Amino acid sequence: MMQSNTVGADAGAGHPPAEATAAQPTPGLSALALTAIGVVFGDIGTSPLYTLKTVVELAGGAPGPELALGLFSLLVWTLIVVTCIKYVTFVMRVDNDGEGGILALMSLLGVKRASRPLIVAVGLFGAALIYGDGAITPAISVLSAVEGFGIAAPSITPFVLPTAVAVLLALFAIQPLGTAWIGRLFGPVMTLWFVVIGLLGAWGVIQHPAVLAGLDPRHAVWALANGGAGGFMVLGGVFLCVTGAEALYADMGHVGARPIRLAWFGLVLPTLVLNYAGQTGLLLDGSPAGDNIFYSLCPAPLLPPLIILATLATVIASQAIISGAFSMTRQAIQLGWCPRLRVTQTSSEGYGQIYVGTVNWLLMIVTVGLAIGFGRSDNLAAAYGIAVSLTMLMTTALLFIAMREVWRWSLPLAAGVAGCFGVIDAAFALSNGMKIAEGGWVPLLLAVIVWGLMAIWHRGTVAVVATLHERTVPMPQFLADIAAKGIQRVPGTAVFLTRTTRDAPPVMLWHVKHNRALHRNLIAVTCLTESIPYVDPQRRVELERIAPDFWRMIARYGFMEKPDIPRLLAEGRRRGCTLPLDDVTYYVGHETVVHRPVGPAMPRWQEALYAFMDRNAATAAGFFSLPRDDVVEIGRIVEI
Repeated sequence: MMQSNTVGADAGAGHPPAEATAAQPTPGLSALALTAIGVVFGDIGTSPLYTLKTVVELAGGAPGPELALGLFSLLVWTLIVVTCIKYVTFVMRVDNDGEGGILALMSLLGVKRASRPLIVAVGLFGAALIYGDGAITPAISVLSAVEGFGIAAPSITPFVLPTAVAVLLALFAIQPLGTAWIGRLFGPVMTLWFVVIGLLGAWGVIQHPAVLAGLDPRHAVWALANGGAGGFMVLGGVFLCVTGAEALYADMGHVGARPIRLAWFGLVLPTLVLNYAGQTGLLLDGSPAGDNIFYSLCPAPLLPPLIILATLATVIASQAIISGAFSMTRQAIQLGWCPRLRVTQTSSEGYGQIYVGTVNWLLMIVTVGLAIGFGRSDNLAAAYGIAVSLTMLMTTALLFIAMREVWRWSLPLAAGVAGCFGVIDAAFALSNGMKIAEGGWVPLLLAVIVWGLMAIWHRGTVAVVATLHERTVPMPQFLADIAAKGIQRVPGTAVFLTRTTRDAPPVMLWHVKHNRALHRNLIAVTCLTESIPYVDPQRRVELERIAPDFWRMIARYGFMEKPDIPRLLAEGRRRGCTLPLDDVTYYVGHETVVHRPVGPAMPRWQEALYAFMDRNAATAAGFFSLPRDDVVEIGRIVEI
């Protein structure tokens, strides 16, 4: 049986906590909807920059009127079926105490209460794929926006790629400063963006009203039925219109489901459909398919400001992806699937305002490398989509299990609904899979690397815990030993961070063995991470008095919370732990992992990789918010 993830230091957005938000006013629905427009819809909102252009190229270029209507119909009904029906109607109802995202869904399905390796594998690989998407989205979005300068002034085309790279470098460079100051602009700028693309699309529809016939789904069926193998390839391009749909679910914890639904149906969906309709109207008019159809909607005098607005919108879309990667990394750390990384809270205004330096700089290297390597958004489109389509397929698989276990649906009903979504997701994934040789291998390779690292980290952590468990001593025996040996008791309070919830902390055993002394007042602290985002503060602390002046404290945290041991001790004191806290020393274990020479052992290459990650993980002092001057690390060799 798998227990709640223990983040003790022997081995080295739903609703935020009540104590963190009690004094903060709750924003209204309209304000949250405005926030959702800026935070959630950046990716899907900037897809008109490149989606129809890519679809037309995959269809062979210069489509006739019937095919053009068919392509438009495919885009509209993909938005309706995938986003409106699957995500807004079904997936967003499966929340983990208000939090969404594939890791939150995986936790909801009880992977901590029982060994469910298949669910874990599906959830982790889906999460790993999101990192691949997070690297490609900023590259393709910024490139597609900046390419508009080349259309407005062809003479500056050679400077498009350097400009895009400069924008990307600046975007990642500002992350350590925090994004609260720019976050206030997200909603209004993206609202302006959606209004503008809606007006441009409406202007195109007014000029070519015949395009509205494409709302009939029979045109979509005709396009697929008459396209042959080429029609199936077109699906890979059509899928680009919903690449940001997963964000609706992943970002539920930031703003809530109702504001996301209001923003989607009230503004985002209508303006997207209008813009795709306007672009299709230009195709009906015989506009050159080789040009960027999106910018062709705009009158020439207004093109420069539109390009600037598009660049701002793509930067916001990229920022949302980067912030999402930070949040998912924190979840993975708390759930025990990622090494401790330094997580910095960049603003007191929101718990989601965090910065993870390692993730930021790795994403920057990969994103800029992709932009330079592929050169144009057209080329990147081949690599884009496969990661998201596979993530959506993983989400559907977990949704089926949630229908059975959370909603208690019958097997035929759950299989019927999830099966329909699965067929659609599989079709998009297979279509995108045909682009693997053209660049689709990039996000897959990134996902495999991330998934492998998470799996090895978890396996290594389990091995370390098992090794340390072999050395544990029952608490009564430990107390009897220190009394029999006359171990000296020195003034002060010692806090030992440990994974064990019953026996004597291993780090305490090592301390007594080597120092032959022990503080007069003792507290053993174990932090457990539960499968919910936030733990009720009333059930945060569990106290047990083991002996006079010796207490055990078990603290429970959600996977969206950061442990804070000093605050935890203060809470324990309010609940009856009377030990003095004016002179506290914190003891944590620091392992040096080596290969076990005899008996069952991890493969050497996995052990070496785990040891490398362990050496480079953030210190326990930072992770548990310990005062660094009061921390003592005790090193020991652990064979795995």
